[in-house]
Amino acid sequence: MKTDLEEAAEHLADTLAQENAALAALDLKRAGAMLPVKQRAVAAFTVALEGNSLDEADRPLASRLRSLSDENKILLQRAIAAQGRVIAIFAQAATRQPGYRGPRCHSSAERPIPFALAAQA
Repeated sequence: MKTDLEEAAEHLADTLAQENAALAALDLKRAGAMLPVKQRAVAAFTVALEGNSLDEADRPLASRLRSLSDENKILLQRAIAAQGRVIAIFAQAATRQPGYRGPRCHSSAERPIPFALAAQA
């Protein structure tokens, strides 16, 4: 029979694995939607951890949890950096001089929005 701590650790590990899969695919909408689930899993693990520890028999579970949390940190940093680049592109476009027109340049009203940006926005 599993202890509350083992169940909480397994649930947290499974939650991190799902979020990591979403982050690896840069599916930020799905990853963001997992936030409440992740918060509840972390809270349950924290409560179960009080006064307990994963013993020697649970070393593989502790190792899995550590590995998944390390991967989660890296993937979250990558997602934040990607979002920062997208925001920088929009900020740069928004700060361009409104009256400037380069050679063969059309007004912004005449140019279609690039499909890749429209699809992601």
